[in-house]
Amino acid sequence: MTNVDESGLKRDLHLRHMVMIAISGTIGTGLFMTSGKTIATAGPLGALFAYMVIGVWLVFVCQAIGEIATLLPLPGAFTAWGARVFDEAFSFQMTWVYFINWALTIPAELSASSLIVSYWLPEGSTFPSWVVPVVIIIALVIINMLGVKVYGEIEYWFSILKVVTIIVFIICGILVDSGAVGGHVYGIENWKIAGAPFKGGFRAFLSVLVSVGFAYGGTELSGVTAAESSNPHKHVPKAVNTVLVRIAFFYILSIFFLASIVPNNDPRMLNADGTVVNAPFTIVFLTAGMKGGANYMNAVIFTSVVSATNSDFYVATRMLMSLARNGWAPKFVGRTNARGVPVVAVAITTAFSCIALVMIYAGAAVVFDWLVSIIGSIIFLTWCGILFLHFRFRACWKAQGNSPSDLPYMSWGYPYGHYLASIIAFCCVVASWYLSISNKPQASGPLGTDDPAYKSAMDKYYQGLLGAWFPWVFAIVLYFGYKFTKGTKIINPAEADIDTGRWIPVPSTIEDENKPQPAWKKFLSKFT
Repeated sequence: MTNVDESGLKRDLHLRHMVMIAISGTIGTGLFMTSGKTIATAGPLGALFAYMVIGVWLVFVCQAIGEIATLLPLPGAFTAWGARVFDEAFSFQMTWVYFINWALTIPAELSASSLIVSYWLPEGSTFPSWVVPVVIIIALVIINMLGVKVYGEIEYWFSILKVVTIIVFIICGILVDSGAVGGHVYGIENWKIAGAPFKGGFRAFLSVLVSVGFAYGGTELSGVTAAESSNPHKHVPKAVNTVLVRIAFFYILSIFFLASIVPNNDPRMLNADGTVVNAPFTIVFLTAGMKGGANYMNAVIFTSVVSATNSDFYVATRMLMSLARNGWAPKFVGRTNARGVPVVAVAITTAFSCIALVMIYAGAAVVFDWLVSIIGSIIFLTWCGILFLHFRFRACWKAQGNSPSDLPYMSWGYPYGHYLASIIAFCCVVASWYLSISNKPQASGPLGTDDPAYKSAMDKYYQGLLGAWFPWVFAIVLYFGYKFTKGTKIINPAEADIDTGRWIPVPSTIEDENKPQPAWKKFLSKFT
């Protein structure tokens, strides 16, 4: 069947693009720049446990995405599923919230770019800080206007650089931790110092969950790119099945060695000024004697910002296109050019990107912290929505007389793994709500409310309140506002439309799926 919403799109993404885009969505500034702060806050074991818990949740979210996106590779992906299996109002709120997530993420990423480049500038340089974001924005517009194939190719090579960096880091971590480099055997001695392994107790562990969610954010992109995959039946499962390996290898090993080599009470771990010199990966490279480690990491982090912003730009434009084609935004927003690019959506996203220029003058580091709070909560909200829609999809699939074995891809671990993920989701969300209201600062001392320390604490308090509650309140208002305005009703599972938009393989893709593989590829496919 043909989905009219796909008109104008080009299915130019291949397997290597899909897999590396999924990897690129996982590895970024969240890991390179903020992982040290997580360890400094929760201790080595607290940080490791936080990454593992959120990682388990994410694995089953991606399995849910894989199952439905393989069957229905729709523009908008999971944001479009709600209108099919639950309620049109649910898709309306989810698409708008997800667009806002990426529209905010673009300036959040770009706000760090000027800081990164300033590392290479001489002291006292008068180089305008706004130039770097402007150059990146122009580059992103050009890349996105050239079509999805160019986007996929660029993300492929950016991802390779990040993967190589992680592998080099882990090798350095093994050599330094064992004493083969540097002459000191660290082992797990830093897991036994004051504050370790759990620093700040259970509360500190809960407090880092949102920032860990921000670090993992973007992994769900494989669902969005399905609409432009040349073979969703093969590519989407491959992309989502690499999530477990990526989390175990890239995140868990990196955090373990980082926490083992750098003590959690090292002030550099907080990286208060956001510089690459104090970035956690840089510290380990310098400990390994790699004097060029800071320059190398600065280059990697800069390309990560460009890569992440490129993905943010792509998703934001596709969400706008989905909104337009569902009638939730003006129709002209969804128009595409000959290359399959939604040009009006690109223009609107570019306007949002320019907010980064204002943010730099408003104080990039401060604004970045506020945005991380909001974006982290929106990511949690999105993942909760995906799990809910998967349960609902299975109910519709069963009500219409289908068997799970009839699906082109069946998520493993269903339903018990998804129950576990739902419990983790519930606990994380409730914890973020509780922490946001449980520790309001109290004015004390002769200065009272005029005390700068009190004002700073209140700023963090309001930041926590906004981050924890705004996405959920906003989503509820959008859902019920649309529902009451349009009079939408919850869909009967037996009547849900789970047929329109199914991707039917053409002969060339069937041959691709059935092509014999060498033994080593078959072995690797068990793990990726």
